[in-house]
Amino acid sequence: MKKIKIGFLPLYIKLYDDSCGELRPKLEAFYDEMAGILENEGLEVIRTPFCRIESEFKSAVENYEKQNADCIVTLHMAYSPSLESAEAVINSKLPVVVMDTTMTYEFAPTTDSDEIDYNHGIHGVMDFCNLLVRGGKKYAITCGHYKESDVVKETVNYVKASVAATSVKGTKVGVFGGSFSGMGDFIVTPEEMKENFDVEFIVSVNDEARQITQSITDEEIDAEIAADKEMFDFPIEIDEEVYRLNTRACLSIRKWIEKEKLDAFSVNFLKACPAYGIDSMPFIEACKAMSRGIGYAGEGDALDAVFCGALIRAFGDASFVEIFCPDWKNDIIFLSHMGEMNYRVADYKPEVRLRGSNYVDSVLPMSSYSRYKAGNATYLNIFRDAEGFCLVASEVEMLKLDDYEQYKRTVRGWMKPSIPVKDFLKKLSEYGATHHSMLVYDVTAEQMMHFGKLLNMKVYKI
Repeated sequence: MKKIKIGFLPLYIKLYDDSCGELRPKLEAFYDEMAGILENEGLEVIRTPFCRIESEFKSAVENYEKQNADCIVTLHMAYSPSLESAEAVINSKLPVVVMDTTMTYEFAPTTDSDEIDYNHGIHGVMDFCNLLVRGGKKYAITCGHYKESDVVKETVNYVKASVAATSVKGTKVGVFGGSFSGMGDFIVTPEEMKENFDVEFIVSVNDEARQITQSITDEEIDAEIAADKEMFDFPIEIDEEVYRLNTRACLSIRKWIEKEKLDAFSVNFLKACPAYGIDSMPFIEACKAMSRGIGYAGEGDALDAVFCGALIRAFGDASFVEIFCPDWKNDIIFLSHMGEMNYRVADYKPEVRLRGSNYVDSVLPMSSYSRYKAGNATYLNIFRDAEGFCLVASEVEMLKLDDYEQYKRTVRGWMKPSIPVKDFLKKLSEYGATHHSMLVYDVTAEQMMHFGKLLNMKVYKI
């Protein structure tokens, strides 16, 4: 995944340099410490001299843009008059995350009063955010002590959410075989994708798919199978010819992705057959593609494929998912799909198995099955109402339950919502959520809602 680069903007006031210049060294050390902390979280940080007046802020923001920063993160080193900084930030194409933290954890009557000079950036934050609101600049804000709260992690996640949203523009999604006939909830036209998200929509061509399939060599298939032997477990023997044809189908889709320079794709399994140019449904390639940062969703769902890709590239641990079965008794929900999941969220090494059934005239498909890992996550769903696109997010817990043999040929996970299952499912359908969704680990619903807001969606939380 591409490393995210931020412009780390320190806001200060010229008055203090003119009247009490001795403050700067301690504050500059704190800024450097915070930059190092963000670097330790995996961000690439563009460091900047303290900005005090309008020209300095303008120069800093222009530098971030020239260096292809993905986001601006602000840190108020003291009170900073908002009219000096707001215009440069508001006019920038870059998203912004405001980090509100200070050096001192406890500020009580026993605290040395000299600490006031080093810990009063909050009213600068308030001044600055007011101008952002008035200027129509969407932003995220995080608050807390940098050592005694989750403010750093929250900042990083809001940066990732911002980058995921802004990265959607200019991407390309491909659909192989069109959409599942009669499945209407996620349907979107190429024109709608272009108009709303500046996404180019590519439709596969049967003759092209056949040509790509025929171009794949035995040597390429051998190399892919050899790599699979390292990547997967094989609990049962698979017929060699069936394996080779499945592998050729996967490589055909991969070459199509590379040829069209796709950022996301979807395959209609009812058209994944020789009549449409490939040997079988490429389940394993769908999984491998997600692990490489290529978005995916099933049944010709271009909409979710695009957003799935953006979230995977930003967060890594994200995947296309689908609600399958409610467990009313234990108040949990079974997540599954035919054979697609991002390996980055797999609980253990995937096992290659043949599917138990096939729906089209093709070689029997195989996939690499695993269980979703346990942990905290946010379930999110993107849908349309009568007015436009919407996002609903809900914090959930993915559980680690015992596997039984009858589930070993299934992508599987058990999800516990934050409210009773009956209320959770009711809310989803009251809003109008589709049956295709996404799961992102170790983020909050608010962070995913910010992702939606930046894409001009109405957002909801369950």
